[in-house]
Amino acid sequence: MARSRSAALVRPVRTVAILGAVGALVAAIALPAFASASGPADAGPVTAERLAADNAQSIVVASEATQAPTTREQFIATTPDEIEKRKAEEAAAARAAAAAATVSSSSRPSIAGLALVAPGSGAVRYPVTSFTPGEGPGSGRGHEGWDMIAPEGTPIYAAAAGTVTASAESIGGYGVSIMIMSNLNGTMVETRYGHMVYGSRMVEVGDQVAAGQLIGLVGNTGNSYGSHLHFEVRIGGSVLDPEPWLAANAG
Repeated sequence: MARSRSAALVRPVRTVAILGAVGALVAAIALPAFASASGPADAGPVTAERLAADNAQSIVVASEATQAPTTREQFIATTPDEIEKRKAEEAAAARAAAAAATVSSSSRPSIAGLALVAPGSGAVRYPVTSFTPGEGPGSGRGHEGWDMIAPEGTPIYAAAAGTVTASAESIGGYGVSIMIMSNLNGTMVETRYGHMVYGSRMVEVGDQVAAGQLIGLVGNTGNSYGSHLHFEVRIGGSVLDPEPWLAANAG
């Protein structure tokens, strides 16, 4: 009788123990997951958008990754002022090109009969004795002289005798330059010498110079992109091509 009563008491205790173990297992698994999903108590309800944001991916760039260097030449106008300035420059260049295209050779001073002195007489000299011919007035870019390419420091001589009308360390795009007015058999001829070396001018305004007199040194000043002499010839204010003019007069 006592054995039966003892067995009856063991079965309920065993059942309670099993249920307790199962409950503990469920709590151990479910409660951390619930806490993770729900977040802090003050985080508000979990929505689909929040879950998407919490699980969104991000990209981390290494600290040593740097942008490739750029130069000013890789981009153009970026502000309204720059755009307007560039448009104005392009329009001016287009007008200059159109004007050059419409000027016929007949409208330029003719070099026919411009042997103003006897070739070889010494009245007209080449301003640089050794040089490489460069761009002349016929380029269509508004260039009004003949570029005589020579090393910096090469001597420059007066092409003809005359009076110095300009001599300065900076005259517009000419840079360090000298201008001389000559009377060649009754014809007034102006010669201009540009891009000289700073401090190399050997004559001043009002000086009388002789043909072949040293007046300065070849340089790279003003609107210049390389050492050379910009030699210019004008008769009556009109630009002549210095190359054939020298050939006709210096001989």
